[in-house]
Amino acid sequence: MAHSGIGRHYGTAGRLSWLLVAGLLAGPRATCWAQAAQPAAPASEAAPAAAGPAAQPGAGAPMLLPLPATVPLAGPLVLGFRLPNAGPAKHSDFPEIEGFRKEKVVLTTTTRLLPSGQRRTELAVGQRYYPYTEGDYVVPAFDLTVNGRLLHSPAGQVHVGAAPAASASRGPVATGSLDQLLGRPKPQYFYEPPDHAYLTLEADQPAVFVGQGVRVALYLYLQPADQALLNFVDFTTQLAALRQQLRQPTTWQTTPTDPAVLPDTVRRAGQPLQLRFRLADYTYYPLTPQALSFPGLVLSLTKFKLLKKPEPGDNERLAIYKTYRSAPLRVAVRPLPGNPASPPAVGELALRESLSNPSPRTNTAFTYTFGVEGEGNPAAVVLPPLRPVAGLAVYGPEVQQEALGPGRWRKNFRYRLVASRPGPLPLGRLVQLPFFNPRTARYDTLRPTLRAVVRGGAAPPAARPADDAFYGPALARADARLQPLDVYQQVTRYATWLLGGLLVVAAVGAWRASRPS
Repeated sequence: MAHSGIGRHYGTAGRLSWLLVAGLLAGPRATCWAQAAQPAAPASEAAPAAAGPAAQPGAGAPMLLPLPATVPLAGPLVLGFRLPNAGPAKHSDFPEIEGFRKEKVVLTTTTRLLPSGQRRTELAVGQRYYPYTEGDYVVPAFDLTVNGRLLHSPAGQVHVGAAPAASASRGPVATGSLDQLLGRPKPQYFYEPPDHAYLTLEADQPAVFVGQGVRVALYLYLQPADQALLNFVDFTTQLAALRQQLRQPTTWQTTPTDPAVLPDTVRRAGQPLQLRFRLADYTYYPLTPQALSFPGLVLSLTKFKLLKKPEPGDNERLAIYKTYRSAPLRVAVRPLPGNPASPPAVGELALRESLSNPSPRTNTAFTYTFGVEGEGNPAAVVLPPLRPVAGLAVYGPEVQQEALGPGRWRKNFRYRLVASRPGPLPLGRLVQLPFFNPRTARYDTLRPTLRAVVRGGAAPPAARPADDAFYGPALARADARLQPLDVYQQVTRYATWLLGGLLVVAAVGAWRASRPS
């Protein structure tokens, strides 16, 4: 029994030795055959394979998909993971990303043929995100649990831009499992739907006088259905360039208003309902008779192409750029009649005056308000110097301005008056405002119409301080020589020195008292 066991043992060992020798002789050729027969893997898949077991904690361990650095505007951005064994995948929810619209989860199965003849199936699970606009976005760090394993993805940055144009000289591009997961858009599968948007410059009047205001606005018109096809792109930069082109060096122009966030609804005869976006709005007041010339403006928008044969639930779009141009605009400027050397205020103005007391007493202050209301340039409404009136002291004016509505305003000039003589007060000779009315093309003048009658006797002559029994001798004894302005600073400096000396003396006394006798 013992000999038969030993014989079996040596027989088995001999067979194993011959197998090892055969494997060593055939190993290099088998290895070369396997490398030649194995198809070239994509670059995105070769890196994990080269990592070997160190990159995979165990058989069937999930791996996160790499975060792309650039994503086209049509999207999508994909966050996901891969399972080497294509088994069932239970995972937690993917995060929300600011600036992206979260869409459906896509499952992709890829089968590979290994050199040994075996088939290897890989499952890729991806969450699709579609961007709203171009720009740089931050993808926050997140944790994902897949089949009980915790995967951590660090934070990253993604740039969303226009899709690069396809090059005719580029050769065929290999498509791997990641490309299938991303679902690259193919332009031949999309069509461009028509839109009804147009850009225009509008002026509220074709010709104005020098100093008369003209309102010029830049509008974008479109129909409600166009909102799903068009989107603003880099609007802040484009708006700055548009405002620069709208400047007129020969005018005084108002501060630009912010673009309207919500559009206006416009309905014109014989046309469907339209939405009007106000992009820029200025009011110009010409300073010279030179005409205002505005060039044609250009605005670029993002337009989305739609799928020719969409599947249920598939809302994939292809983003392109479309440019809209406005026609040039010219506003004629006419000189004022007579070409005055000092042009007056121009506008449709009206007088709004008030008097605090129509019957004031002598030596008692009362107020008179000269208010100007209308349309025009309020900065050009300046009252001329007041005419002197005997027996009347005038203080002011205090100027206040308020807006009454679109293009209308009120500017008040408030005076404080003190009359020293009784009788009627000639306010009409005190202040007047000449102006030019562009509606009637004539000059006019705003004159006060209120009347004030001062009551009481004539004011006694003002007392002289030198005749006073107390102040007269004091003023005579006073020193009339000028005093330096920093006299109080010198007193402060001397007081500081005195206090510092007293502190030194106190410190020395305390030190001597603390010494032992």
